[in-house]
Amino acid sequence: MTHPVSRTILLLDIERFSDRDDVEQAYLRRMLYDVTDRALETAGIDETLRTRADRGDSVMELIDANAPVTALLRALLTEVPMQLRALNRMASRSAQMRLRGVVAGGYVTVDDLDGWVGSDLNHACRLLDAALLRAALRERPDDFALCVSDSVYQGVVRHDHPGVPAADFHQVTVGTKNGPLTAWLHGPVPPAGEDHGERGAGEAPGGSGDRPAPATPETTGTTGTTGDTGTTRDTEDTRNRPAPAAHRGAPAPGPVLDVNGGSVSFGGGYVAGDQHGVSGGRVTGDVVMGSKTDGDRS
Repeated sequence: MTHPVSRTILLLDIERFSDRDDVEQAYLRRMLYDVTDRALETAGIDETLRTRADRGDSVMELIDANAPVTALLRALLTEVPMQLRALNRMASRSAQMRLRGVVAGGYVTVDDLDGWVGSDLNHACRLLDAALLRAALRERPDDFALCVSDSVYQGVVRHDHPGVPAADFHQVTVGTKNGPLTAWLHGPVPPAGEDHGERGAGEAPGGSGDRPAPATPETTGTTGTTGDTGTTRDTEDTRNRPAPAAHRGAPAPGPVLDVNGGSVSFGGGYVAGDQHGVSGGRVTGDVVMGSKTDGDRS
């Protein structure tokens, strides 16, 4: 085992990677490496200053402590969103790529099996997998969400270097199995109380369009008040109410038309009086299908 060495840690992860098939995953991995290499080259960090580890749906880079972190952050905030925008504009929905990113700093040891160990590295991985960072990405129009560790914020970001505006970073507390971690999220913080878990299975992955559509009056109910009493009554759209039970308590098979008096025209025939056993239901009153020949025409 080697001695612990100080490194800048960069982690990039593909959103909803496991939802894709093998062909799509192979393509996304190639694109991930291309985006990572171009961002690091833009920051002036060549291959001699970094070591890479492959995690399948993500990549980890250990960067020499002498490489400028300010240049790395500028590249992540400008180059990565630009590359993703260009890629996703021309890609099919299943081939679009959205990324979560973490920049941290600390000591890392390389063991005899070329594995990386260290509590600072563990903390960076916890930030990458945090539900809050996943939720933040779902709200981003540029397909990229970045979080930095507290040490990177205190040592670099808070000094407001050109291209790395400190005001754009917001302090967050991330809950992990090792306890709460303080970090700094670039861009808006998801609202408190929001479900920060992964979205349900079956929803189409990938791209800027992979966010839930906003609620509309046609799909949500409203609440109002009655008169001056201040009591609340439900004014939910009746289209969202469950259908009432059918005759003898049987479940209604679909939409139900409830008629109290009068007659209803369907076209095709005429039924008068109380009728029982009509497809398992009951029809009362006059029901007109077509034209009614006795008396007034309907």
